[in-house]
Amino acid sequence: MIKLETDLQGKRAVYGEVEPLLSENGFTLGDNWDFHNGLFDSILHRSGGETIYLRLPFDVLSGQLDHPDALIAFGQPFVIKHVVNIGLDYEESAVLTATGFEQFQEPLDKDGHIKKKSEWEERGEEKVASIFGDYPFLRP
Repeated sequence: MIKLETDLQGKRAVYGEVEPLLSENGFTLGDNWDFHNGLFDSILHRSGGETIYLRLPFDVLSGQLDHPDALIAFGQPFVIKHVVNIGLDYEESAVLTATGFEQFQEPLDKDGHIKKKSEWEERGEEKVASIFGDYPFLRP
């Protein structure tokens, strides 16, 4: 994981104002959200079984995350690499796989080693700056 130095950390925004902007720039709400915090994820690079993500963590300060009026505060953005097995998973139950209950395999490495860290750090910081810049909905 590479922690990024940006002006986004600590900034607050209304979820319904920031989500469309992030969606337009390739971000989705990460799967592991709850009503108190979450992550916006964007793919910076994908090759074979390796994916490098830019992640924007946030906490919900008021309201509920699934409501557009929820107030959120961004944490420190970071870049992370997932490595997945792109072959068949022979360790899992064939019954679960055949019935569709075991659709996805766990990543081989959820926080894989990132080569050229300075390059990914720069790309992540540039993407955050290009999206948010002086955008008016961000509050200190």
